[in-house]
Amino acid sequence: MITAIVLIHAATDTIPETAQAIADIDGVSEVYSCAGEVDLVAIVRVPSHEQLADLIPARIGKVDGVLDTDTHIAFRSYSRADTESAFEIGIDDD
Repeated sequence: MITAIVLIHAATDTIPETAQAIADIDGVSEVYSCAGEVDLVAIVRVPSHEQLADLIPARIGKVDGVLDTDTHIAFRSYSRADTESAFEIGIDDD
């Protein structure tokens, strides 16, 4: 599975509608509105690079209110839950 983080600049007056339209696209798992240089952050998970290449410009990029996108492909995932569970391997819950 390929995970991409898509930073999205959106028209200010349409952010809620734009975010929901993006969230409704297959392959988009989460959309966050945020403060700072970008308006929305979308987490995309698809099985292939070809699907990613289609999804970003042809679907997300064409949503009303989307002005620009900047896509970052994730190489590896790190989380506190994963790290903590790794140290529990072999420990019985008795």
